[in-house]
Amino acid sequence: MKKPSATISALLGLIIISLCFAGCRKKDSTVKFTMGAFPDSVFNLTSLNSKYDDYNSNLVYVGDNITIIFSSNRQSLGGQFDFVQGSISYKFEQNTGAFTISTALTNDPFINSLISKSVTSGNDFGPYSLSSLTDGYNYLFLASQTVTSPLDIYYLKYLPPFGTTLPAITGPLPAKLLNSSADDAYVSFDLNEDSVYFNSNRGGNFDIYVQKKTSSVTMDAWMSQNFASSTPVDSINSSSEDKCPFIFKKYMLFTSNRLGGLGGYDLYYSIFKNGKWGSPVNLGPGVNSSSDEFRPILGYNADFSNMFMIFSSNRPGGLGGYDLYLTNFNNPK
Repeated sequence: MKKPSATISALLGLIIISLCFAGCRKKDSTVKFTMGAFPDSVFNLTSLNSKYDDYNSNLVYVGDNITIIFSSNRQSLGGQFDFVQGSISYKFEQNTGAFTISTALTNDPFINSLISKSVTSGNDFGPYSLSSLTDGYNYLFLASQTVTSPLDIYYLKYLPPFGTTLPAITGPLPAKLLNSSADDAYVSFDLNEDSVYFNSNRGGNFDIYVQKKTSSVTMDAWMSQNFASSTPVDSINSSSEDKCPFIFKKYMLFTSNRLGGLGGYDLYYSIFKNGKWGSPVNLGPGVNSSSDEFRPILGYNADFSNMFMIFSSNRPGGLGGYDLYLTNFNNPK
């Protein structure tokens, strides 16, 4: 038998060495998901909820941290509603697609100061924060109701917090422009801050109204103007109760007990197109239940392909009363 040539022997040696190294190398981890995705599951935000009523939330973004402020009657053991603060964090594994979320009650000094300043003698509902484009101030809006007075809209004004120095907070001041002799609550501004949406029962049932700003007047100067009639959003409103509008870019989310829902109050969305809001669409049984769903808000992360939505519901299986829940919002066209 002929011996293999030196060239063939060398090639065989290289192949054997390569196979040995290939067997010793660890497999490279593969990124299967370039972007995160909030899942369809509905998460009860257990660490934030109590056996009392917890709803009407608002998100405050400070760096990578998400603070949530919401209304609860836990401090009065089921009586008066005041604001409570907490935190939300989540993680999406790009290799496996696994999504995890964690929440906790918090005690941030500035948020404590803001909440303390916002306390009124009545029930405090519907916090909503805004960083004004016209004057550089931050605002926190809320609605307050006492035994002898209807729901009225108020606001607080402060400079963005920086470092360890807590900024001065002015308010709560009445939003005289919007408040009527009826119940007025739940403000939300469009992207350009030239329109404010809110709900009111000044016409009988609760409807969603809009008030437009026609100049570069500062936010507090605008809100402190004398009362002016607002326009009902006819393409949204029904003959039933329509409440809690929340605007994010071209989307409006709101709650309604109109006919055709799944029971009680349901959550709906509308898309702004060609200068008007489109016909409302029920968010369906993945979100709505035969119980009540209230005050939807949206959250956004540039590394995720969709948004998340927080809402409140008194559906069975919660901790008691109304609980806060989180699920996705898949940017409908």
